Amino acid sequence: MASCYVSSFSSSQISFSSQYSSTKSPGPISQLSIRQRVSAQPITIISALSEKSSLFTSLPHTEAVAPSKLPVKKIPGDHGLPLFGPWKDRQDYFYNQGRDEFFKSRIRKYNSTVYRANMPPGPFISFASKVVVLLDGKSFPVLFDTEKVEKKDLFTGTYMPSTDLTGGYRTLSYLDPSEPNHAKLKTLLFFLLSHRREKVIPEFHERYTEAFEGLEKELATKGRAEFGAANEQAAFNFLAKSFFGANPNDTKLGSDGPTLIGKWVLFQLHPLLTLGLPKGLEDSTLHTFRLPPFLIKKDYQRLYEFFYQNSSPILDQAEKLGLSRDEACHNLLYATCFNSFGGMKILFPNILKRVGRAGAKLHAELAREIRSAIKSNGGNVTMAAMEDMPLMKSVVYEALRIEPPVSLQYGKAKSDLVIESHDAAFKVKEGEMLFGYQPFATRDPMIFDRAEEFVPSRFVGEEGEKLLKHVLWSNGPETENPTVNNKQCAGKDFVVLASRLLLVELFRRYDSFGIEVAASPLGSSVTLTSLKPASF
Repeated sequence: MASCYVSSFSSSQISFSSQYSSTKSPGPISQLSIRQRVSAQPITIISALSEKSSLFTSLPHTEAVAPSKLPVKKIPGDHGLPLFGPWKDRQDYFYNQGRDEFFKSRIRKYNSTVYRANMPPGPFISFASKVVVLLDGKSFPVLFDTEKVEKKDLFTGTYMPSTDLTGGYRTLSYLDPSEPNHAKLKTLLFFLLSHRREKVIPEFHERYTEAFEGLEKELATKGRAEFGAANEQAAFNFLAKSFFGANPNDTKLGSDGPTLIGKWVLFQLHPLLTLGLPKGLEDSTLHTFRLPPFLIKKDYQRLYEFFYQNSSPILDQAEKLGLSRDEACHNLLYATCFNSFGGMKILFPNILKRVGRAGAKLHAELAREIRSAIKSNGGNVTMAAMEDMPLMKSVVYEALRIEPPVSLQYGKAKSDLVIESHDAAFKVKEGEMLFGYQPFATRDPMIFDRAEEFVPSRFVGEEGEKLLKHVLWSNGPETENPTVNNKQCAGKDFVVLASRLLLVELFRRYDSFGIEVAASPLGSSVTLTSLKPASF
């Protein structure tokens, strides 16, 4: 699912500098300096290959057009018979093999990380299932190059949800940068990000203090506490308060926001999900036909009214940019509910899962670092304080690397291309659909040591900084920035900041915590089994 968070931190300029102290590990980010004018191209501050093999040999950047020094090979694989081929691949993807094994088995079969296959859902939702699959860190980045690939209507992949689910508009996520409204809408999001930037840190603290207090009570009475529902309510209230200055509980929407969003997202993403229903029923309904939008029209209208009534300054800005208030509001709703809320719904449990499984030693190190940095900065959580938390920052980047919240990327070749994997080059024809499964690209063992392991300190130190260009979760490298001319997530740095704030709030309050993890249609389901209060 799409996880672009939204927000920003400067009215005219944003400066985000990360300095890492030396720590033992494979090392991170040095100094990152980001300065951009919001009016032009603002940056946002609030935004299964386990063994090395001959399939991997060097490092990123895809070369197109220029002659390749690697052997040029025919792309292996095929799409099978019409109708049957897409259906068969869909069965393997969802049921017979599962997603990761679907890709791995074909890597073994073709001895290549680039091959042809069909991607779900296929008929009758989509008849454009044929793709060229890119599964390594060298070929994958071509999907970010909008000079080489078109991104029109490809956000969810080989199909596009009905615009009846978004007020009749194609929202920003489905626009190619070449389309006139792309620049206008992305500029509007940059304005949204900067409009109430000073509210982000305090509102996050308030909302997640409420969430953790509720989880503590649930633990005390039941012996366990589900993180998901508490996180979703806190996330939605945080976004509403920090972006729009509105508390949903004081409006007609009340506490229904997360539930309404969940239904609305299901109607958009059901062709890509498995919900645990009987296979025949699930595949013949969710993966074969579209759910009719009229079934959630009233629910969507409640969300729309909340955003329209609480977005006046942003809608005023939209009119100055040449957008209608109606189109702007549908895009604000989409950016907040699908991109931002959806991202936090997936990413935050994944962070808890990874950190929880890492154990008490990491928990103690994070607690000491976070509390010490806060104390050294006057006892407050500030941007400056978080810059003094190198391990915490590395943990966030490592979580985004090993389990990116958006795993699927698509693009259509604008012209004939030559795409390189680590050991071969492949010719792609104009109009062919390219598809990349990001977790394989960001776990490429030719780029990352111990690629399949969660290594908390991977990005601490000078050597770790060099690896950031291979962290790709935002529809672009971590070392690059969103602009109106690319498709990188407008809220790239908000994702990082919000994730850091989660760890800061967690380890301000607790020395350690215990978890149980289960599968979920989107991300992971995390249950807290213990919370050890801060002892120092």
